[in-house]
Amino acid sequence: MIDHHARLTALRAHLAKQNLTGFVVPLTDEFMSEYVGAYAQRLEWLTGFKGSAGSAVVLRDTAAMFTDGRYTLQVREQVDGDDWQFVQVPATAMTDWLAANTVEGDRIGYDPWLATTGWVAAADAALGANGAALVAVDANPIDALWDDRPAPSPAAMEVYPDDLAGRTSADKRAAIGEWLGERRADAVVLSALDSIAWVFNVRGKDVARTPVALSYAIVRADGTAELFVAPGKVGEDIARHLGNAVTVRDIASFADVLGRFAGKRVAADPDRAVAAIHGALSAGGATIVATRDPSVLAKAIKNPVEIAHHRAAQARDGAAMVRFLKWFEETAPLGTLTELSASDRLEAIRGETGLLRDLSFDTISATGAHAASPHYKATVESDAPILPGQLYLIDSGGQYQDGTTDITRVMPVGPVSDEMRDRFTRVLKGHIAIDTAVFPDGTLGGHIDGFARRPLWEAGLDYAHGTGHGIGAFLSVHEGPQRIGAPNYPGGGPLEPLRAGMMLSNEPGYYKAGEYGIRIENLLLTVKRDIPGGDLPMLGFETLTFVPIERSLIVPALLTEAERAWVDAYHAKVAALLVPLLDGETAAWVEAKCAALV
Repeated sequence: MIDHHARLTALRAHLAKQNLTGFVVPLTDEFMSEYVGAYAQRLEWLTGFKGSAGSAVVLRDTAAMFTDGRYTLQVREQVDGDDWQFVQVPATAMTDWLAANTVEGDRIGYDPWLATTGWVAAADAALGANGAALVAVDANPIDALWDDRPAPSPAAMEVYPDDLAGRTSADKRAAIGEWLGERRADAVVLSALDSIAWVFNVRGKDVARTPVALSYAIVRADGTAELFVAPGKVGEDIARHLGNAVTVRDIASFADVLGRFAGKRVAADPDRAVAAIHGALSAGGATIVATRDPSVLAKAIKNPVEIAHHRAAQARDGAAMVRFLKWFEETAPLGTLTELSASDRLEAIRGETGLLRDLSFDTISATGAHAASPHYKATVESDAPILPGQLYLIDSGGQYQDGTTDITRVMPVGPVSDEMRDRFTRVLKGHIAIDTAVFPDGTLGGHIDGFARRPLWEAGLDYAHGTGHGIGAFLSVHEGPQRIGAPNYPGGGPLEPLRAGMMLSNEPGYYKAGEYGIRIENLLLTVKRDIPGGDLPMLGFETLTFVPIERSLIVPALLTEAERAWVDAYHAKVAALLVPLLDGETAAWVEAKCAALV
């Protein structure tokens, strides 16, 4: 049994020796990643929290865990409430909590390789108002205490074929060079791992569930570049692929190279390049052009080749999903399944395709009350039996070389309550509203979020997460900048206009604490819509995910005629796509699940 109280006590003692009265522990890495390698799981080491988003602050006499609404239940199950306060964001920002809990003379440490310049400025202002100080540390104190901390992955970088990427790396770098020229900049620092993977057409195995390689890059206005990776990770295949225009350097030299841009204008993303990068550039005499990484939008707008390959991945994944759902429906009533055994079976079925490279995230396999925590992760300790009368939620995805998938379905185990069916149908109505939405080109993601919530709002209900996120092409399952969500919901972000070619998830839900959770998720492609007689360029969505939505949970009387027609048309497409890929028994099961509503 891990003694997290002892770890907290040891950290406080270490901080005292460093003349610090507190320390900030975010869940990220030096690349500002959402999902991080085992070596960067400092928050879990300190607190026991296994969620994918959160942060902590340790002070001399108190400590706080900061999580959003997706983790309200999970954080309380995994983190000791005797040692930690539980603070929900965005209702209370960490900087506001620091302002309320520090006094004059306090010195709060932070790791500049794990923080953005914006966060540093906000925290410095909040602490300064109290006469306290924000202090950058040279070495992370948790690393000094973490005796068995894993080393970063030594896995080799891999070539991502141009015929899957749809564009060559040279073409992408030339476009970045033009972008730099428009801004009178000499170079741009790329530090987001998925940006580097996309720009250089490379992938890796350094972070579980996300096929990226630990690296940094600097691209210059002439399209040449320097790629910083650990020695031994670049083989001859990568060297041939990159060509003479890309110089490979040891990642250990990155900070020193940043100091060699005296008199130059260097672009760096304030949200993706950590404070240490900005500090090294400034110290070396560079003029920083603070602007968004130029690959972010280009990566988000998928090209025709990426879209075609994604459709192939979706069909393969859909066939695997229906094999699992059929097995689950037949096996769950026997009372022998648990959350982990069910998710293990789904992974095995995906693996039988022979093309699965990894899962796209840790599967959310949740039954009963566990499903009320939107990002619940089953562990050996929490693994629950799947019992009659429960709703079982499975949110999962696969990493295939031709595409990244993400899907959520809910299955009943025997008869369920009328309330559950009502809530499921309201979530479905919201899902349909997003799927069928038509909106002017340039509409912000936040502007359509309410479409999904209206059927729940009408019953006095809601859900505490965003409605949709972007998705990568054999890259991160959560890819920006596009989102469907209001700013006060986790995953929200209404500031990015939606554009044709962007892929997003469509995943409204409902969660009743202590009882059940519901979410219906498909992936969508943003496409142009021609409206006869209209005078505005319009957009809409094309559905990419085709797996039956459980008919027994739908209350047809709650659906409009148009919604019923959508369900029947969607299921007709599911059957047409998947039946040719399945054995006879599974095909018959799909056809029954896809029959018209009555």
